[in-house]
This record gives sequence, C-alpha cells and structure tokens, in this order.
Amino acid sequence: MAAGGFCKLPNGSVVVALNLPSPSGSGGGCVRFLVLAQNRARALTRLRNLGLRAVYLRGNAAPPTPDEITAVLHHPDGLIWRTAPDTGFAGPEAVQELWHPIRALLRRPAAQA
Repeated sequence: MAAGGFCKLPNGSVVVALNLPSPSGSGGGCVRFLVLAQNRARALTRLRNLGLRAVYLRGNAAPPTPDEITAVLHHPDGLIWRTAPDTGFAGPEAVQELWHPIRALLRRPAAQA
C-alpha cells in the first residue's frame, strides 16, 4: 500500500516522497510525506525519529513531482505532508490541499481537565 520514491538534486541532497497510512489512527486515508535530506537513509531516519517506525523505501514507483520538490525546498523544516488522493497520482488539474508542516500532523490534542 505504501508507495514512494526519491529524486536526487543537483547539490547532492535528496527529496524522498512516501505515501503512508495516516498516523493519526483515524482508520482511513493516506498521507504523502516529503522529506529533504542529505541522502535517502537520513530522510527515512527523520521520519522514524518522529514515531513513524515502519518506514521503508523500496523502489522508485512514486517519486516526487517538480511541484512537490519546490514545496519541500521552500519549507524551513524540509519535512511536509498532506493527505494523498485516493486515486493515486492526481494530475495538476486536481484540486489538492496545501502542504502542512509535520508539527500539524503529530500535534496531540490538549488534555481536557
């Protein structure tokens, strides 16, 4: 179910894109993560350190698009996400939500007193 891929940039860094089940535990939907790192191993380590333990990149079936690469390059954290379309790749004509910083996905709701 998890699809992913990578793209090596001219400066030697790598953008890794992964579609994973939503870590929020809501039971449905996938999330597309984009990670900018020095290499693929470090990109996956960044996700694992955030609690996404079973993250692997096998193959290059769903590499990041040029728009996705631009989005992650312009984000200060170099780690963003949004919900993945149900039909796989949605072309540029499809309306999609904006990219979110990783803090917005992993933020836990405040405990009610």
